Amino acid sequence: MSDILVGLLLIFGSVFVLVSAFGALRLPDTYMKLHAVTKAGTLGAALVLLAASIYFGALAVSVKALVVFLFLLLTAPVAGHVLGRAAYRDGPNLWERTALDELAQAQASEKPEA
Repeated sequence: MSDILVGLLLIFGSVFVLVSAFGALRLPDTYMKLHAVTKAGTLGAALVLLAASIYFGALAVSVKALVVFLFLLLTAPVAGHVLGRAAYRDGPNLWERTALDELAQAQASEKPEA
């Protein structure tokens, strides 16, 4: 029974990682690509780590998988945010169908009038 669960977790995790890779290749601008990679990639890696933890069944493997998952959970969104801000400061190459640029509005409201 656990082999079926491990297999399903590996399949779903691999699908999420694959969707993340397609998102990085196919989405139109940097910000959408970062969103796809950080969200789907983290979930896919978490499912694969859970499958490894169940398959091996050892406490040491489970603890290592949990530590790696927590590291991914803490660093992937922060790295995506920092990369997105750096890309925006370099020049906001937004998709032409983007309707709202909230960061530009926020920066415009923070600038003191001269």
